[in-house]
Amino acid sequence: MPEGAAIGTAEDRAVPSILLFIGADIASFILFFAVFMGERLAQPVQFARSAAQLDARLGLANTLILVSSGWLVARAVRAGTQGNRHGARRQLFAALLVGSGFAVIKLVEYTADFQRGLTLLTNDFFSFYFALTGVHLLHYAIGMVLLGYVARMARTSTDPEFETWLTGVGLYWHMVDLLWLFLFPMFYLQGLW
Repeated sequence: MPEGAAIGTAEDRAVPSILLFIGADIASFILFFAVFMGERLAQPVQFARSAAQLDARLGLANTLILVSSGWLVARAVRAGTQGNRHGARRQLFAALLVGSGFAVIKLVEYTADFQRGLTLLTNDFFSFYFALTGVHLLHYAIGMVLLGYVARMARTSTDPEFETWLTGVGLYWHMVDLLWLFLFPMFYLQGLW
């Protein structure tokens, strides 16, 4: 190999880069989850009473929305990597449409919480609830923008990096799904026991 030559192409490095980002992001959430669980063990009654104030049906609906949207993104990645940009674009738009329900439900839920006087300052449970679901909502919003970008890219671009972008955004979206699959039982289901 000539001196100073790059190892691999930009495309070869792109997916591992997103994997490093996802790994670091998940590691930070794991730290927050551990702190939450420590506080939950220290205040079991308060956490159970607080969790019982959340609407588990809304949390379940959002779980189903994100899992369905993730399935559509997986179909888009498959279509895109098989050279079917039109099919990938259709699946991405379907994922965006289904996924938008998540924001609608969170808006309804947060509005109801605030109307009942529940805020970050209510108690430790709600501090964690609003902080972690809020950070997740930010990740979700970034994911929606990225899905829209890749859907547009599928329509207008002949860029050879499309598959790399599609795969990277797909991995990011699945991280958003995965994080919610931990947040949902952590916050919504403990109030049911």
